[in-house]
Amino acid sequence: MGDLFSKEQSMKQIYVGNLPYRSSEEDVKELFAQYGEVSSVKLITDRETGRARGFGFVEMEDNDAQAAIEALDGKEFEGRVLKVNEARPREPRQRREFN
Repeated sequence: MGDLFSKEQSMKQIYVGNLPYRSSEEDVKELFAQYGEVSSVKLITDRETGRARGFGFVEMEDNDAQAAIEALDGKEFEGRVLKVNEARPREPRQRREFN
């Protein structure tokens, strides 16, 4: 039981930016899997059109995540230079009021 909890604590969210719009979650998973086990991949899409927005998040174990960040940040992937770093918590957004 203790092992499961400690393993969960060592997971790291990675931000991946400047992805080609045609990239699939499977493509990104394969890229990051070279550095360790990928727990999850979530590519962000436009709410209204459903089209890719060119960024996403990958979750990996801490040490593997660090290796992936160091290896992939600034690397070319399908013709685009990736921006890869540890994901930061989302900033709270101001609610828009409509009159």
